[in-house]
Amino acid sequence: MSKYVFKLPDLGEGTVAAEIVAWRVKPGDSVTEDEVVVEVMTEKAAVEVPAPVSGRVLSTTGSPGDTVPVGAELIVIETDAGAGASTAAGASSARPAAAAAPSAPSAPATRSNPAAAGDGKSAGNGAAVASASAAERARVATSPAVRRRAHEAGVDLRQVAGSGPKGRIVPKDLDAYVARRAEPIPLRPGAKGLAAERATEPRAALAGAPRGATEEIKVIGLRRLIAQRMSEAKRNIPHFAYVEELDVTELESLRRHLNVKVPDGAPALTYLPFLGLALVRVLREFPQCNAHYDAERGVIVRHAAVHLGIATQTPDGLKVPVVRDAQARTLWDLATEMRRVSEAARTNKARREELSGSTITITSLGKLGGIASTPIINAPEVAIIGVNRAVERPKVVAGAIAIRRMMNLSSSFDHRFVDGYDAAAMIQALKECLEHPATIFISA
Repeated sequence: MSKYVFKLPDLGEGTVAAEIVAWRVKPGDSVTEDEVVVEVMTEKAAVEVPAPVSGRVLSTTGSPGDTVPVGAELIVIETDAGAGASTAAGASSARPAAAAAPSAPSAPATRSNPAAAGDGKSAGNGAAVASASAAERARVATSPAVRRRAHEAGVDLRQVAGSGPKGRIVPKDLDAYVARRAEPIPLRPGAKGLAAERATEPRAALAGAPRGATEEIKVIGLRRLIAQRMSEAKRNIPHFAYVEELDVTELESLRRHLNVKVPDGAPALTYLPFLGLALVRVLREFPQCNAHYDAERGVIVRHAAVHLGIATQTPDGLKVPVVRDAQARTLWDLATEMRRVSEAARTNKARREELSGSTITITSLGKLGGIASTPIINAPEVAIIGVNRAVERPKVVAGAIAIRRMMNLSSSFDHRFVDGYDAAAMIQALKECLEHPATIFISA
């Protein structure tokens, strides 16, 4: 027997450390080569790290929430004599680095070769049986978020039918399985599967506890990253907030007219693609709002192209997938791409490049939009536009009271680089486009 010391590999893109999100194994467990042993979070993505060799786990380093530098000892595995060729980081770095899958924010584990698994030894051995079972679990194709949700719900993913490419399990598959399993128990009003269950977990955990009881939830993974970036944005950026009321009656009429022609089963148009095209038009006059602030160089970088960030709520927290080159897209193309990148973010299928590089962000709470909001700027951008709920209410039009569909736009600007006058003028120009939607489609 020999010990294989596996060190945290270089996961690419300048990563110097990673945060441990969840261990899949513990000391004493048997693992097989390519079985996922730990999930880590870098500044760019969640990554599943597979075992480089088969054997028994002797020790692990770090707990969920701890940060481990690249090259530091991560896990020690006891292997058969000769099975582990190296105990250094050099040879152990290659395989996990491939598992980082640079093109995906949450990379699936590399599948092992069934013919090579176990190397044909100790077929009747209990440890081999346990290893084979663990390897089978690891080979289930899905994302880290789905694996974590399944673990929390006590679901064996081998029992879940996947509807994604090549049988990959997507969030809706897990939700459907959990819903079927829980059918005899009525859901709470408004609950929809596992997502709703998770949303009420803190309340449920303390429901039967005595008064004064508390619950501690460690802030790790994507939630920690969100907290860090939001804190930095509010601390470093002086926000100038501006809210304007819009009469979207004509826009609603156009939207409904166009949706009549949408093929059966296709998603209907929302206000967001109209807002996106209007922004493209308005930003020609206000290029200072379609920019990044490079703090290290002390430079404002104005962009000719408009790369729209679409703030998207996911089971793991808020993500901002990007629609590239919105200025070159039609209304329908923009709507399709907005849906595609948002769904990719929700299902952890978005590529890394689809989760960065936006030049201005749109955010919307949909039906929960409320009257107004004060969105936080998605640094290094200098502006963000928020859509609030549209409602019908009385308004004076040409001296008479009429029922109009009204909606507020909430916006925030980096006051260091966008003056209040310019911010207000931009929103006023945006208002004019949306209140007279035909102007959105007229070439300048």
